[in-house]
Formats: sequence, C-alpha cells, structure tokens
Amino acid sequence: MSAQQESYSVSHLAGSLAMAFALPALTSQALAQTADGAAVLAPVQVQGETVAPYAPPAQASQSKFTAPLVDTPKSVQVIPKTVIQDTAATSLQDVLRNSPGITFGAGEGGQPLADRPFIRGASSANNIFVDGIRDPGGQTREVFNLESVEVVRGADSALGGRGSGGGSINMVTKKAQLGTFAEGTASVGTDQYWRGTVDGNWQFDDTSAFRLNAMGTKGNVAGRSEVGYDKWGIAPSLSFGLGTPTRVTLSYYHLQTHEDPDYGVPLARKIPGNRTSNGLLDIDREEWYGLYARDFRENKSDIATLDVQHDFNSNLTVRNATRYGQTLNHYIVTNPGDGGSPAFDPVTQEYWMRRGTKGRWNQATMLSNVTELYGKFTTGTLKHSFDVGVEFTRERNKNDSITTPVTTVGSPCPAVLGGLDCTPLYHPNPHDPWEGTTVRTRNSDTTSNTRAIYAFDTIDLNEQWQVNLGGRFDNYRIDGSFLQRGDTALQDGEGSWNIWSYQAGIVYKPAPNGSIYLSYATGSTPPTVGGGDQESLSAGIGQLDPERSRTIELGTKWEVLDERLSLTGAVFQTDRKNGQIQVGPDTTDLAQAGKTRVRGLELGFSGAVTPRWNVFGGYTYMDSELVKAGFNTTAGGIVGEGGPLPNTPRNSFSLWNTYKVTSKWAVGGGVYYVGKIVGGNQGSIGGNGATVELPDYFRFDAMTSYEVSRNLTLQLNVMNLTDKKYYTSTNGSHYALYGPGRQFILSANVRY
Repeated sequence: MSAQQESYSVSHLAGSLAMAFALPALTSQALAQTADGAAVLAPVQVQGETVAPYAPPAQASQSKFTAPLVDTPKSVQVIPKTVIQDTAATSLQDVLRNSPGITFGAGEGGQPLADRPFIRGASSANNIFVDGIRDPGGQTREVFNLESVEVVRGADSALGGRGSGGGSINMVTKKAQLGTFAEGTASVGTDQYWRGTVDGNWQFDDTSAFRLNAMGTKGNVAGRSEVGYDKWGIAPSLSFGLGTPTRVTLSYYHLQTHEDPDYGVPLARKIPGNRTSNGLLDIDREEWYGLYARDFRENKSDIATLDVQHDFNSNLTVRNATRYGQTLNHYIVTNPGDGGSPAFDPVTQEYWMRRGTKGRWNQATMLSNVTELYGKFTTGTLKHSFDVGVEFTRERNKNDSITTPVTTVGSPCPAVLGGLDCTPLYHPNPHDPWEGTTVRTRNSDTTSNTRAIYAFDTIDLNEQWQVNLGGRFDNYRIDGSFLQRGDTALQDGEGSWNIWSYQAGIVYKPAPNGSIYLSYATGSTPPTVGGGDQESLSAGIGQLDPERSRTIELGTKWEVLDERLSLTGAVFQTDRKNGQIQVGPDTTDLAQAGKTRVRGLELGFSGAVTPRWNVFGGYTYMDSELVKAGFNTTAGGIVGEGGPLPNTPRNSFSLWNTYKVTSKWAVGGGVYYVGKIVGGNQGSIGGNGATVELPDYFRFDAMTSYEVSRNLTLQLNVMNLTDKKYYTSTNGSHYALYGPGRQFILSANVRY
C-alpha cells in the first residue's frame, strides 16, 4: 500500500461511504410459504418485493434472549439469508465481512488451520454455536444450510458457558417447514469457479415436512491460482407436528472439503532484501509455497440433532435438544517463514529458503443434551419473560502432530542450503518433486465434561422500564493425556472448575420503537482453552484459575421509518484478566497477572431506507491495550505492554446496500474498510512481540441482477472490484495471508 493510501483522512472515508450508498443492488428473493400448497407460488413472487429483507427479526433464534432484539441490553447483530445470498458469500468468513470489528486470526503457534474469528480483541473460535449449541473442532464453515448468522458482542458466558469474553457467533440453520417449494442456484465464475446448491421443502401431510439442502463447489482462490479447493455438503431435515403443540425435528449435516492449504507469503523476519514497511515482503499475491506432492487439507463435519418442543399452553414451552457431532481437521501445510534463514546462491543470483511444515490430525467429538423451559408469567404488576435450562455436554479431542522428514532425491535446492527441501524466495515452484514419509505423534487425548444450569428473566416494570437478568453455573472438568514440550512420553493430567457467570441490564423505552440500555456481563475461560481456541492440558493446569472477562455497555436501539430500518449504537469497555504470563527471565517465572482492555464504539444499521433501497452494515471503533504483558526471554524484557492487541483494528466499517431500479432489474454493491492490524496469533493474554503491522485497506464489491421470469433470476457479482491487494491476517512471526483478488461470479437462481 502506498503512503497516499495509508493516509486516508476522514474526508476520504466519507467520500467512499457516499460512493457505497450510491451503489445500488438487488434485494435477494427469499422464499415464503403458507400451509396451503396451492398458494405457495404467490409468496415466491411477493418476497422479491419485500420492503425490508435486510431488517433483523423481531426476536433472536435462541429462547435465552427473553426480550425482543430492540429491547435486549446487549450488542446483537443478525446477518440474514438475503445478505448472504446477495453478497455471494460461501464461507463464515465471507458472511462476517459484513460485521465490522470482526477479524480472522492466522493459524500456527499451537492454533489450527481453521476459522479463528476475533471479536473485541479476543479469539472466539471456541465460541461458535449452531442453533444455540456449541460447535467445537477446527473447521472452515460453509453457509449453504444457513438461514442467518447472529453475532453477540461482549462477555457472554451467561448465554453460552465458557468463552473468551469478546463475544460469540450463532449459526441458525434451515429446517423443514409447512409448504412445498424448491429453489436452486448454479454459479460459474473466473478462477475456475463453479458452485451448485439446492434447497427443497416438501410437505407430505398436514403437520409434517421434509427439507433437503445440498451443495457442491470447486475452484481456485481468486488472485492465488495455485490454491484450489473442492467441497460438497448435504443437510436433510425432517419435522413432525408442525403447527401443533408438540413438534419434533431430526436434522443432519455433512460437509467434506479437500483443498490446498495456504499459509500465504513469508514475512521479512530474518529475510534480507526487498523489504516493505511494517515487516512485510514485496512478494506477488500469486505465489504459493506449498508442494502439490505433499501438502493437503481435509476437513470433515458430521452433526446429527434431535429437537423436541412441546407447548403446555400459549405461555409455557419445554424444549429438549440432543446433538452428536464429529469433526476432523487433517492437514500438512508449508509455513513459508519457518524454515530458517534464507541463503543467497551465487550461482542463481537469488535467495533460496527452506520450506518449513506444520501438520495436524485433529478429531473432535461431542455429545450434548440441552433441556429448557421458557415462557411468560406475571407476579402482581410485573410481567416476566423467562428461560431456564440445564446442559450436559461431553467433548473428546484427539490431537496429533504430523512431521514430514524429507528425502532429498530430485531436490532443486542449491548447495548453499545443503540440498534440503527449499525453493526460490520470490518465485516458489509448487511442482517441485518431494519424496518422504509422514510421522504422526499423539500430542493429546482429552475429554471434557460440562454440567450447567442457567436462568434468564426480562421483567417489565412498566411501559418504560425493563430489567434483564441472567446467570449460569458451569461445572467444567477435563482429563486425559498430553505430551509436554521436550518430552517423548504422554503424561496424565486433569482439572476441574466451578464457574459462575452472570449478566444484568436495565432498559428504558422512551418510545415503543426504541430503547436505551445499560448492561454488565461477565465471561470466563478455563486455562485449558488456550487463546480461546482449543482445549488442551499441561502440567499443573488444575492449579490455575480461569481467565475472567467483564463488559460494561451503554447503548441504544431504534426501529425507524415505520420499523423498516433498524439503527443501533453502543459504547463499551471489556476487561480481561488472570491470563498466565511469564513475569521473569526464567521460563518457570509464571503468574496469572496478564490483563487487556478494549474500549470502543459500535454503530449498526439494517433494513430499508426506502421501499427500493436496502442497507446493511456498521462502523466499529476499538481502542485496545495490552495492559499487563509478559516477559519475553528472547527480547530480554517485557514486550508489547501498552500497545494494541493483535487482530484488533482501531477503525472498521462495512456497508452493503441494494437498490431496485425497476421491478425486474437491480444494481448495487458495497464497501469494506479495515484499519491497521498488529500481527499476532495470540488469543490469550500475554506478550506480543510482533513487529508486523498489516496496512489498512478499502475493498469494493458490486452486483447486478435481472428477473428473467417469475422462476428465474440472473445475478452477477464482482468481488474485490478494483482487484485490491490487501492482507487479512498474520501470525506476526512467519507469514501473512493475502485477501482474495477480483472475481466475477454469474449465478442463475431458480425458484418454484
């Protein structure tokens, strides 16, 4: 990024926002059904003309939210299916681009190659839920079976149990419903892209229905043609008793992915020559340092859920959900900056580098049962909306490391590097020969058990004042075997903690369509969840206390323009403490003294400005600080204290808007801005010695569509319209990941 690009002023930002608002786009046509099969086609047509397809639902999907969203004293953003469709999103990372302030961290350093969202300065990879139940394991999640994505910001362990304190993400899945309909999308694009999805719902009697979603896709990462992927998924759902007091839904989800794993491009650390500012190297976005003969990533998910609900009356419902799930994350990936210092070859007159590798076989299995009772009642003049529940969950995590001893036969490496597995620094060759074996070593095999009870209540004191209360108690225990660094034999370990979490908020309603609130909430992360990502064991872990978080938030929410447009705003402060850090020059000098703080402002908007113009997005400001850092043995002192947290941009903004030019034709687009990011893969509290800073960037997308007939719509998306070269993440030590380049995608959407 040039100096001129790095010095965007407020006026430049305002100009870009104005440009984005001027870009119109189509509001996606989601299906609506009725119980009368003969009337099914009419909602299909009306849905395309819905005034506010981007407006959030009145209520969150989880019954733990005991008040409407406009009266919930917490930052909650719902990204609807129409936004997912209109932006041509295919992954969770694509969807969350529309939620400013959320970034994705890099793998390595003990963290898996998988989704690693950061919310308010904390890793939330272990805080991802599906229909309100935790979704563990290293995964790269798909969207073909999603109705919406709910983002909860701030400490929220009262809602979901153990968590990092930054927030959580709940993915709401598609389920069988009354009515019969079918839709499908076939897409082709540049970078050898193709994708097909189907969504069919069949009502086979008055109260029962079957729904099937399926997906297949293949292509290359835009701008990185050497990196390809191939995946498919299927998600059937069967429901009985729809429209009756007792409803039973059985659902299953399977996703299988095979791809070329990508650790981006190496950093300037230990690498001489051709440096850019902030520790980055000037390496072309197309370069990939892996080997086709060796590198791979396989990701597989299988989740089965039985959900039973019964209404005792109009004010009282009981729900029981049982889920079994298993995920596998298996890969060997080249870490381009972790093979030692490069060497200059006088023969070829260029720098050569060794290929370092990372490998993992990680299987996560979960069995969970949740029972909750929710409804409404009155006590005197007070009105209550409540939810109480219990949860029993058992998770097993098997984690193996994979090493790849190399055979040097056919290696092109120069003598200066001893003939090892290596490649030219600035133009690597992924077709180089490789001969070797892989060795799997069991690093850990752990089992955790959670027993929890929780309760929530929204109390209407009168028409203007409400009180929102919630609390949860977790008994969390983990045991198993682990391999301590430097050892060759597994050892046993265990830990157990009783964790109390709570939240409280007061809401003032100056008008029926708006609220002003003040809230306080806590979070707790057991020391087994390193960086908020994955459970692990270590010597003496049972003697440590959980890491604590707390969030205080003052906000307001309004539904304006005849409740077509939702506006939200909040100021907040989140503190995290009790992180274990090194406090002296000896690696055994440890104490639970680490502390971070994030203060900020969040603004959001979603819905319709006019019947033709729909908008979705927001702005986030975060002032983050590593308040108490650890001692860095290599640096010989405290590193990073007082500086910003990794993966926490000060400013970020997103806007996707759509405008219907005629009844059939629409054009539109969006703008995304992410401020400078300090490098690092840390999610837990500790020293941040990273010297890498990713530049800020603007990204523009565009879309147009045309309704050919009542059953067929053509849609063209242009992702990264200006082909901007930007970085999305870095681990701060070895590599940085480029964002995808420009891509054209043409889709045919068929509905019946």
